[in-house]
Amino acid sequence: MTYDNNNIFAKILRNEIPAERIYEDDDTMVMMDIMPRADGHALVIPKTPARNMLDATPEQLAACLKTAQKVAHAMMQALNADGIRIQQFNEAASGQEVFHLHYHVLPCRTGVSLRPPGIMEKPEVIKGFADQIRDALNGFE
Repeated sequence: MTYDNNNIFAKILRNEIPAERIYEDDDTMVMMDIMPRADGHALVIPKTPARNMLDATPEQLAACLKTAQKVAHAMMQALNADGIRIQQFNEAASGQEVFHLHYHVLPCRTGVSLRPPGIMEKPEVIKGFADQIRDALNGFE
């Protein structure tokens, strides 16, 4: 299976499609999920091509996890989360829908279940959570 340079995340990285970006460094980019399963749900992706962790380099994996940890700390602070869930899927049988390596970072609250997948959120709601997380990230740089 080969990497598709026209997947939606590749297009976002090339600025062909807008996204609510909350963090970038030389190796990774973090954006808000437009169909969040929790308030503040974000996605960490490498800036270089990788279909998923099965073909990613150790450097891509390490960069993504380093960024996921940074974003998780910011989410805990900004959103008063009780915990963080990290999800990552590999190939369609596992539930992967976009074939560019990505990690879901989901703030969790005790007693609050994740929402079902596939429900779009209003852009202004997503932006509100993004602003809170970005503000907290400034303290971790």
